[in-house]
Amino acid sequence: MTPIVVREYARLTTDDSIETSLDRACIPQSAFDELCRLSASFRTNGASLLHLENRQWLRLDNFVGIVETPCGTLLEILPKHTEASGEAAIEASRKLLTKMLETALDLPKRTSDKTDIQTFRHSLLEWVMKEFVLALDHLLKRGLRFDYLRVEEEQRYLRGRLDMNKQLRQPPGRAHILNIRHDLFLADRPENRLLKSALMRVCGLTQQPDTWRLSHELAGLLAEIPHSQNIAADFRQWRSDRLMAHYQPVRPWCELVLGQHMPLAMRGQTHGISLLFPMEKLFERYVEVKLRQHLPDSYTLKAQAASQSLCTHQGKNLFQLRPDLLMQSPQKTVVLDTKWKLLSAADTENKYGLSQSDFYQMFAYGHNYLPGEGDMILIYPKTENFPETLPAFEFSEKLRLWVTPFDLENDQMHWPSDLKTGIFTPSLLAG
Repeated sequence: MTPIVVREYARLTTDDSIETSLDRACIPQSAFDELCRLSASFRTNGASLLHLENRQWLRLDNFVGIVETPCGTLLEILPKHTEASGEAAIEASRKLLTKMLETALDLPKRTSDKTDIQTFRHSLLEWVMKEFVLALDHLLKRGLRFDYLRVEEEQRYLRGRLDMNKQLRQPPGRAHILNIRHDLFLADRPENRLLKSALMRVCGLTQQPDTWRLSHELAGLLAEIPHSQNIAADFRQWRSDRLMAHYQPVRPWCELVLGQHMPLAMRGQTHGISLLFPMEKLFERYVEVKLRQHLPDSYTLKAQAASQSLCTHQGKNLFQLRPDLLMQSPQKTVVLDTKWKLLSAADTENKYGLSQSDFYQMFAYGHNYLPGEGDMILIYPKTENFPETLPAFEFSEKLRLWVTPFDLENDQMHWPSDLKTGIFTPSLLAG
């Protein structure tokens, strides 16, 4: 099952005469129809997966990841962080996406093979499945957790305890049948059932020899454990106490394989092992984690602050304002908002590619969170066309907006020069 590789905002068609690239591709008619149905279900839940153009083309939105249709078509959607194309661009996009997912979803990292992500030249799906079986292999070497399962049954012999209430109600012809209760020490518990279900899915999907071999070896060790009959319910019963601590590294990978780790407010019914991530939210979460790692003690970083509203009506607040990040210290408050979009510092004619609605939004943030006086920052991904912070956009003499790049390769924030002196410490400026 070779995936069709495209990137965000690519156009899909059923016309096999077109020249394929990262920005347009040909898919079967059955996959085309299924994506239309999938998009309709997303739209009902407030998300947009794609747009239909002239009934012959589909244009993808800003979701990245893997989509598998019932007909067997596998679509890999990579982030569009550069205009380049070719194999080098595909590998760079995969490397960036896996790094952002590890950070944003707090996925456990194996320290024994630090170069694995850089050298693993396969799709996101294969990477997820490989990491899952390696984490499961490590877990099995430490040992599965067993639990006592209470069994109530009728037998001709006594085992455990006799259920006197039921036994006294036995009719005379069944007096020799004993109602007993006893406990069995089994591996049949929610965590193990989920791991078995995820492993069997990997066994049927992986195309990589090493992952296929290891997954089938592990399947033999879990042969006696039943599949999960209710995945969502079993995840709710997943215990995280001290005795289950060694299960925690494998859980995020298990959620990804079973499609339960639909992160960052994405909703929608998917088929197979589809994994879709809204790139806007993924970038927002990634920037938040990296900034939080370098914040000095005097600063706090609050995500999705919701203390202000656009207006009041009859004593009630209306239209809640939720900036992505709010950075505060005793001396200063800075509003930060992230945008996943490629800008061009040379394109002054088209306002660098900036959106007017984003500026209206930041204007509202400035007047409610900063009372019309202070600094705000719009953060975009750094590219060759957008390497440095743009000159300040002034709403008034006291309220400024900065548009600055975030270097995803080096995980560094390019702070505006006017804000560096006396506000941010060297540790924060470094990254």
